[in-house]
Amino acid sequence: MPKLGDIIMQIKELSAEGLSKTFAITVPKEDLAEKLEVKIKEMQPQVSLKGFRPGKVPASHIRKMFGQSIMNDLVQEVLNESSQKAINDNKLRPAGQPKIDLRANGEEVTKGKADLEYTMVVESIPEFEPVDPTTLKFTRLVHEADQKDIDERLKELASSQKSYKKKAKTAKAKKDDAVLIDFVGTVDGEAFEGGAMEGHQLVLGSGTFIPGFEDQLIGAKAGDELDVTVTFPDPYQSADLAGKEAVFATKVLEVQGAKDSEIDDDFAKKFGLESADALTTAVKEQYEAELEGQSRLRLKRAILDELDKKHTFDLPPGMVEAEFTNIWTQVQAEKEAGNLDEEDAKKTDKQLEKDYRKIAERRVRLGLVLAEMGQKNEIQITNEELQTAMIAEARNYPGQEQQVIEFYQKNPQAIAQLRAPIYEEKVVDLIVEKAKMTDKKVDKETLFEEDGMI
Repeated sequence: MPKLGDIIMQIKELSAEGLSKTFAITVPKEDLAEKLEVKIKEMQPQVSLKGFRPGKVPASHIRKMFGQSIMNDLVQEVLNESSQKAINDNKLRPAGQPKIDLRANGEEVTKGKADLEYTMVVESIPEFEPVDPTTLKFTRLVHEADQKDIDERLKELASSQKSYKKKAKTAKAKKDDAVLIDFVGTVDGEAFEGGAMEGHQLVLGSGTFIPGFEDQLIGAKAGDELDVTVTFPDPYQSADLAGKEAVFATKVLEVQGAKDSEIDDDFAKKFGLESADALTTAVKEQYEAELEGQSRLRLKRAILDELDKKHTFDLPPGMVEAEFTNIWTQVQAEKEAGNLDEEDAKKTDKQLEKDYRKIAERRVRLGLVLAEMGQKNEIQITNEELQTAMIAEARNYPGQEQQVIEFYQKNPQAIAQLRAPIYEEKVVDLIVEKAKMTDKKVDKETLFEEDGMI
């Protein structure tokens, strides 16, 4: 019988099926009792009770006062240590937390009347040899920004910062024009809170007003007075108005034509830059970063697809089920919110489940492959890298940065979630460095095509 510290334990393998093994583990009650005595002796110098000098409380009294509580903690400690011992002795690499089932009566065990007996089911990470990255070949899609691209970006920026100029009184408002209006809204002849404004600028086609409102102003001229009749959506932010018909008495003060901003020094200063040249440089740098990021994304997809094809091995069912549950929960939430994409919305739950289970299997397989490749190549994540990731995450919550950082510092699982994507990117970097890489120039439309899943 193997020995754990000063506790003797019996480990017996009951069954082995695929990646799953079941063990029966027994720790005799006599050894638990011995461990209890050791614990009490360790405590004795620190125990202080009324009627006894500090450190002089008899062991028998400590046992009477605290024995049951100490034994409860002891059983949990022995349970953890003995299960880890079984894993280590059998050279297992658990794919998750072992499933432990107590066979003995827990109360009898903690009272010292029964052996600690339990079964443990362990799913192991499969043994496999990851592909040698030096044998892989990839084509990296790249697009170099030219002046035409930069001019288009600047034009889009100018278009997003339109200015509006008053048109002639006879000009009729059209889509993308702005109208300056006064309006008063009523429901069943009664004005309602927030239903009136004066001198409001409304861009026709912007969709900022109740559906149908903007359409009824197309063709209107300065000086026109008209009733705009619309129905509030249901649901609506104001429950009192939801689904009700409203009439807005509207007067058009001006019709204004849209004009793109000029790319000049004054325009650049709106973005905190000194000149049009500085704006052009900033736009170019940002665009080049987007191109590089998209090129990296497409290459990463190709790498993951290739890794998926190159590896076939049994997957730990528990890992697959946990991954599928995470995915399926999100899919169901999107379905209830009506946010499923068009293709998924046409499928039955059975077909969706089948498709997303395959995705779960792919993610688990790739996770294991990346982990094994990283381990073989001794990839490490530094504290500085984790700190940088933590700070970046904290910046997503302005005003709560310190609380976010403290949350990560106190939660190892949260740190693990930060660690995983960093580790994955470092393994991808390794593959990019070692694989044979051929660059292929493509147009930007090709580079930004949707082409599958990660």
